[in-house]
Amino acid sequence: MVEKSVKIGSMEEKDLAEQLILEGYAHLYVWEDGPGVEYREHTHRAESAHIILNGEMSMTMNGETKTYRTGDRCDLPAGIVHSARTGPQGCRYLIAER
Repeated sequence: MVEKSVKIGSMEEKDLAEQLILEGYAHLYVWEDGPGVEYREHTHRAESAHIILNGEMSMTMNGETKTYRTGDRCDLPAGIVHSARTGPQGCRYLIAER
């Protein structure tokens, strides 16, 4: 898992998406979940990046849980087993896959 911090205030979603495209990501979309939504352990076939636009999400990988908040980025390698749970105010995030 790779963590990067993104300054949402200085970058609009369009700018974030353009940056991800420059990094080689092809499939991008925004997703939003309400409070306390839980995704049980699962994997993705593609490498993915998640940038938190609003709210927060806690992700667990390799027995370690980390909470990501507005402006945080989490990169997930393809095939890594992980689970996630949104915070008390939900979470809106940009997802990119390659």
